[in-house]
Amino acid sequence: MKNLLVAFLALILFSCEAPVKDTITITGHVKFPDNNFKMTIVKRNGFDKTVIDSVDVKKDGSYAFEMKVDKPGVYTLDCQKWQSVQFWAEDEDLKIDFRGQDTAKMKIKNPPYVYINGGKNNEVMNLVAFNYYRNYQSMIAAGRIMYEASLSDSEKWKEVAGKGYNACYDDLDARTHYIAEHYADRNSIISLLSSLRKESDKPLVEKIIKTLEAKNPNYQPLIDYKNARDEAIAQEERLAIGKEAPIFEFPTADGKMISLKDFRGQYLIVDFWASWCGPCRNEIPHLKEVYETYKDKGVEILSVSIDKSKNAWKKAMSQENMTWPQIQAPGAGKDIMKEYQFSGIPYIILLDKEGKIVGKQLRGKSLTEKLESIFK
Repeated sequence: MKNLLVAFLALILFSCEAPVKDTITITGHVKFPDNNFKMTIVKRNGFDKTVIDSVDVKKDGSYAFEMKVDKPGVYTLDCQKWQSVQFWAEDEDLKIDFRGQDTAKMKIKNPPYVYINGGKNNEVMNLVAFNYYRNYQSMIAAGRIMYEASLSDSEKWKEVAGKGYNACYDDLDARTHYIAEHYADRNSIISLLSSLRKESDKPLVEKIIKTLEAKNPNYQPLIDYKNARDEAIAQEERLAIGKEAPIFEFPTADGKMISLKDFRGQYLIVDFWASWCGPCRNEIPHLKEVYETYKDKGVEILSVSIDKSKNAWKKAMSQENMTWPQIQAPGAGKDIMKEYQFSGIPYIILLDKEGKIVGKQLRGKSLTEKLESIFK
């Protein structure tokens, strides 16, 4: 009889548990709406982007989503192409207000901080977003100081100002570690794990994984992160120094196909760039100097554009007057960026005569020093 009573009580408790919530509401207000565009929820997976839902902003500036969460994780809410915020979708209803379109006469790209009114998981998302927001502002301030220093004759000031960026990066790392250490039990902390990439970060990452596994070893977002991490590690090993670079073949502006294999027997500088990338185009004069110095010593350059527009690419080539081979990756370079594991450009690698990687992320002085070490 006692066992029967226990079972009966357990059945009552189980029946009283709240059902698993698979739909959340996202509401808010846009102060300055731009009704040429909608509010949109987007799911990103690497370079892939999927639109989950979109709604219009109402006449009173309000908007509302009923979002069915098939898969918990990080999503992006885009406010009419003016602002956006990343949020954690799982079981928390959210209220997110936006300023909306920029009403200033002179528009400066400086994304504002957007706060999410939600629960514990989105508290972490707020901390992470504010961390990156403050770092962005600090980098702008450091850049201004560096510019002022560049106008001075004081070498000491230039040296001190040049350390400003490093201080910003150190501060970002410290804040990131603080969040990771003190919010390791929140599901949304998974969104921060990809930022912990250093060798010294591994113990902290493992601690977070064990904490989350203790809560739910079968939590799908955690399983997805571990699988993606393992694949990234495997790909990194395939791209290690001394390994043969993955072969690709893309067309020139007139449709001729050029492959990495075409450059066997030469050292090859592979420059991934785009017409819209200021740092890429600032690097071109240095590449021209390198080319003049080393082209007669068996060094060739191959520029690989990740431009979406062929016309923009051709216009930039005409303006820059680069005399080495030029090809364009399809799909705005999405696949080649994934294969070579880079997200920022310019991304420059150096291959030896057998097509093996001898240097990565080479720009300016680092490229010159690498070539000097080879051609002493």
